Amino acid sequence: MIKKTLCFSNPAYLSLKDSQLVIKIPAVEKSDVSDEFKKESVRTIPIEDIGVVVLDNKQITFTQGLMESLLENNCAVITCDSSHLPVGLMLPLCGNTLQTERFRNQIEASLPLQKQLWQQTTIAKIKNQAAVLQQVRNLEAKNMLKWASEVKSGDSDNKEAQAAVYYWQNAFPQNEKFIREREGDAPNNLLNYGYAILRAVVARSLVSSGLLPTLGMHHRNKYNAYCLADDVMEPYRPYVDKLVMDIYEKHPDCSELTKELKAELLQIPVLEVTINGQRSPLMIAATTTTASLQKCYSGEIRKISYPEM
Repeated sequence: MIKKTLCFSNPAYLSLKDSQLVIKIPAVEKSDVSDEFKKESVRTIPIEDIGVVVLDNKQITFTQGLMESLLENNCAVITCDSSHLPVGLMLPLCGNTLQTERFRNQIEASLPLQKQLWQQTTIAKIKNQAAVLQQVRNLEAKNMLKWASEVKSGDSDNKEAQAAVYYWQNAFPQNEKFIREREGDAPNNLLNYGYAILRAVVARSLVSSGLLPTLGMHHRNKYNAYCLADDVMEPYRPYVDKLVMDIYEKHPDCSELTKELKAELLQIPVLEVTINGQRSPLMIAATTTTASLQKCYSGEIRKISYPEM
């Protein structure tokens, strides 16, 4: 079942009752309207239907009971800062009954295996980037496909960076000054928001597969609690890029991250992708990817399942 992604951008009281997320509006609760009207204004959503919750308002009240229930059901909870960009991510500590065994396999994975897995990841990412340029910009990026074919174990020649330079130079031709950087001008804000949603989806899938999101196959920043999520999400980034390209065509003046823009970006978990020859929502595909990664660590298989555009 596809889990819901919920975004709360207005003041709200969020609580738990009978395994349901209960949503109340503070302005209604504090007003002099009838009890019947207050009752009718309350919304409920089954906890088991929720996959990601985005909290994007400083006047949201969130009960401990609700937090516990969401985490027990492997839900990712994202908090946003004053600029409405995701700044925090909360995940359950335990998401799989065989977690200890799978942690051990992951921790004991050999360096050659880690390098081979990163090689597969880099190849998948570059191929998907080339596909985006072909589909959206009608640009036959044969050079990127060549670089993908030349990626070595561990990407020792850094073909990922070489491909990225060419990719971002051609991603937004209507904006000649565009430079991909976190604090850069629009549409960097759209990309940042989209990647944060994607990161939460992938991190959630890693936990459900019994893997440790902190221990990456390539990313090693000691201050990053989600290194493996940042690794695994790489081949999925082009799906976010493509969505942002479409949004930017319609809304070139997107310096402000409006509710309408965020609503479009919240489609990311249900974007259609093709993985193992089958169409699937991105959230389900991410679980397929992380399950295959777990099997690589356990020695059952040798290749990660990544989506192909």
